[in-house]
Amino acid sequence: MKIGITCYPTVGGSGVIATELGKLLAERGHIVHFITSDMPFRLGKFYPNIYYHEVEVNRYNVFRYPPYDLSLASKMAEVAQTEKLDLLHVHYAVPHAISAYLAKQMVGDHLKIVTTLHGTDITVLGYDRSLSDMIRFGIDKSDSVTAVSQDLIDQTKQLLGVQKNIEKVYNFVDKREYYPRDMKDVKQQIAPNGEKIIIHVSNFRPVKRTQDVVKVFERVRASMPAKLLLIGEGPDTQMVRQLAQDMGLIEDIRFMGKQDNLACVYSLADLLLLTSEKESFGLVALEAMACGKPVIATKTGGVPEVVEEGETGYLLSIGDIEGMAEKVKLLLNSEELYARFSKQSLHRAYHMFCQEKIARQYEEIYERLVYGEVQPCSL
Repeated sequence: MKIGITCYPTVGGSGVIATELGKLLAERGHIVHFITSDMPFRLGKFYPNIYYHEVEVNRYNVFRYPPYDLSLASKMAEVAQTEKLDLLHVHYAVPHAISAYLAKQMVGDHLKIVTTLHGTDITVLGYDRSLSDMIRFGIDKSDSVTAVSQDLIDQTKQLLGVQKNIEKVYNFVDKREYYPRDMKDVKQQIAPNGEKIIIHVSNFRPVKRTQDVVKVFERVRASMPAKLLLIGEGPDTQMVRQLAQDMGLIEDIRFMGKQDNLACVYSLADLLLLTSEKESFGLVALEAMACGKPVIATKTGGVPEVVEEGETGYLLSIGDIEGMAEKVKLLLNSEELYARFSKQSLHRAYHMFCQEKIARQYEEIYERLVYGEVQPCSL
């Protein structure tokens, strides 16, 4: 099939998944056209059947703000016509599903639209009354809609009153990229005295509650030697740094900023700490599990669908600093328990969320729309 993909090309779970999906589809023989404002940062190596079309937004005095959504719709229609696309797969309802619908009106009903909801388009924008009707419209006008967790499906229907069927298609992890690496030498540099290493990965926005990470770490370090690796950057980074300084923890915390090779970073650590107030899926939890790392996380959104309580990690209430610290210490103090959780994390990541399984789910959706039936799988 000839598939157009639109996503936010910058760092973020939806952009990562959309880009990785495009690469998988190309490997499976499809022709993929990325239609985005910039080159997707995870596109990586050259693929002969992946194409990139930049959405250029012209600035006119008549417009107070550049009309990105209109420019995107125009580019979608142009690519759909010239490349004879079978469908557009857009990630995020606003503005991408709306732009795709406009493109379809220009091109014709033979162009199908698949919209994947990732979270923010519902859990944040869905509460904005000026946008909620438009989000609902974009969902209703899509030929197929998917969401990355059952929790997100439930929230979408409850918040927006959507009647349309929404299929659950989980995010995935590529086990060729995410697997346990031998990082003994680097680990020795970071924790020269055998300290346990805790990792947190996020965009350091208020919803991630990154100050809770430092507070949990303080309680853990009070009872055992430990180091904390903070991966990512965002508006709360300086606040977290100041808190670490005030609590006398700054020498045991590394602010590592954005990192490209996360599989190596996860492999350095002993476990992942995720303290978010909202998570529609929790991709970093899945990535850590694929590297054999248990996860201590808040019981919110789609996280319980990724992290199996008492098997691959522990789930606690939002803001339960003491509870999270106790579970971290429980895991890190028991080699037998830790080994079991690590093994189960690998198994769950590779079997329930493997790239082949999820890619095939999307293919089946495409095939129903384009051919009217699911084609026999040749793999």
